[in-house]
Amino acid sequence: MSGRSPAPGGLTLVEALVNTLDLESGADTLDTRDGRARLGITETEVAAARVLRESLRATLLAHAGHPPHRAVTPLGTLLAGAPLHVAVHPADGSAELVPADGGPLVSRVAAAVAGALVEGTWTRLKACEADTCHWAYYDRSPAGRGRWCSMQVCGARVKMRRYRAKDR
Repeated sequence: MSGRSPAPGGLTLVEALVNTLDLESGADTLDTRDGRARLGITETEVAAARVLRESLRATLLAHAGHPPHRAVTPLGTLLAGAPLHVAVHPADGSAELVPADGGPLVSRVAAAVAGALVEGTWTRLKACEADTCHWAYYDRSPAGRGRWCSMQVCGARVKMRRYRAKDR
């Protein structure tokens, strides 16, 4: 969908998970071996990954000021059970939250969200306003008010619809 550069740091994982489903075509890369491998999950973990994906999508829509696309399990509820621990790096004393139990997807996402909160980047990860898209993108606009994954595609479609509706 978007021609934007990927989200920074651990948010690349969150962005990649949300963007496994193309709402317009219905294609879901979680249905493919390669798609699951890119996220480090097995076929038995797909159902949980889909629940997590849609909770993330709803949160990213909220970051952009849009209502959720449908009822989902709250993201906080899903991440609350993710085992994390603090890793302290001996070379410089820096610390970060990391998955405690080998890195199941929910723990890796929780660690990514925690890191993004610390870095101040979490709320810049958004979902496209377009109902047929909702693609995750990192908003690099100076004011942080981006609304679409691509101004040339989704933004242009929305603006054209509004223009036509006004013209009637």
